[in-house]
Amino acid sequence: MMDVIIQFANSLFKPLVDLGAAPLMFILLSLLAMLMRVKPSSAIEGGLKLAIALTGIGAVIDILTGNFAPALKDFVKSTGIELSVTDVGWAPLATITWGSAYTLFFLFILVLINIVMLIWNKTNTLDVDIFNFWHLSIIGLLVMHYSDNLLLATLLVIMLGVMKFINSDLMKPTFNDLLDMPDTNPTTTTHLNFMLNPLIMVFDKLFDKLLPFIDKYDFDAAQLNEKIGFWGSKFAIGVYLGAFVGILGQQSVHTTFTLAFIGGVSLELFSVVGTWFISAVEPLSKGITNFLSAKMKGRQFFIGIDWPFVAARPEMWAAANVIAPIMLGIALILPGNKLLPLGGIIAIGLTPALLVVTRGKILRMIIIGSIMVPVFLWSGTAIAPFVTETAKSVGAFPAEVNQDVLISHSTLEGPVEKFLAILVGKMGESFSFEYIMMTIGALTAYILLFVWYAKQMQKRNKVYEQKREAA
Repeated sequence: MMDVIIQFANSLFKPLVDLGAAPLMFILLSLLAMLMRVKPSSAIEGGLKLAIALTGIGAVIDILTGNFAPALKDFVKSTGIELSVTDVGWAPLATITWGSAYTLFFLFILVLINIVMLIWNKTNTLDVDIFNFWHLSIIGLLVMHYSDNLLLATLLVIMLGVMKFINSDLMKPTFNDLLDMPDTNPTTTTHLNFMLNPLIMVFDKLFDKLLPFIDKYDFDAAQLNEKIGFWGSKFAIGVYLGAFVGILGQQSVHTTFTLAFIGGVSLELFSVVGTWFISAVEPLSKGITNFLSAKMKGRQFFIGIDWPFVAARPEMWAAANVIAPIMLGIALILPGNKLLPLGGIIAIGLTPALLVVTRGKILRMIIIGSIMVPVFLWSGTAIAPFVTETAKSVGAFPAEVNQDVLISHSTLEGPVEKFLAILVGKMGESFSFEYIMMTIGALTAYILLFVWYAKQMQKRNKVYEQKREAA
């Protein structure tokens, strides 16, 4: 039965997934808008904007990390520290994951789960971010790497998928508040990086109880830019980071200037491209509003897309730039870490969740982010054997990397979930009493933490609702 489902899922989704993220989202968003009776020209315009935004954000990330990586490698060589796992960034891992037939099986199951939850009114989010389902697929593939147990892998993927869909609803009012989006705009996200929210919220609540005074020293990035002009702008912050990386790596004056300029333009472009995501969904937003008012009165639906629509907030990039050198320092001294952060030096698997939970309080973002860095580095180190073996088995090992080294990603989304997958996989391998109890304990703690987080978000959302009603 499983084989039949896997074959069906591959025949259904593989032609679409093979197109890549941008073409796939162009097709899905355009078709969805037309189904909502949006004019074809407006629907296609929205789809094109989203595809261009995805292409733009990917290109900027590639430019930034690709140019910073050689200088960081030179720095590590000069220290004499051995970090044996190569950080290849997210793109090779996506290629590796989509090379497995099971990825499309997990996608098919999660699409069904999403539809059932919508029908039963357990979520208001329709997840169209199909390409990024690979993040959850890695969880399932990790379980199978250790146990070859597809049932256990599927159950864990379903559990996390359900929680992701619920989380997208919980975050929607925060997105509206952070980005000044009207209530009628359906934009939200189911991206796995936001499943770090519950753990971040624990630290955020500790700040509320133990260190509330720290907020007196916080600052608004946008207001700072207005007060001190260019020297506090995204351009300047990027220049500072680029120059720091160049000096750290003992690069030539010419290269250091080049890195500084690349950092400056990259941070400004991140902010600009981030605004494109919201405008891309506007035609679909109007269509959904009209459709629901006619068909399902009182029910509000959201559309789950990729995370970069929050990239317009300058706090995200200000925190990312400060965390980057901190991450590098931690990587050099962290016990158990074998991974040099290169492809993940700009921590986009962490900073969006920091933004949502702290509501843009930069000092909290930087401090909590620094505390979370080891979790990512340990996770990246732990999955390196799996990533390397899988890459070679599907013929997707990066050609530019030495075939004898292990590969991974330093800030890959879902670090806690990776540890859960390893634990479940090892339980499925032996079903020993020790691993059964450890797995039950870990999953129980994970679910209870999410339930607590959900209640905190619901309280916050009531405050947002009251504030909008007062306005």
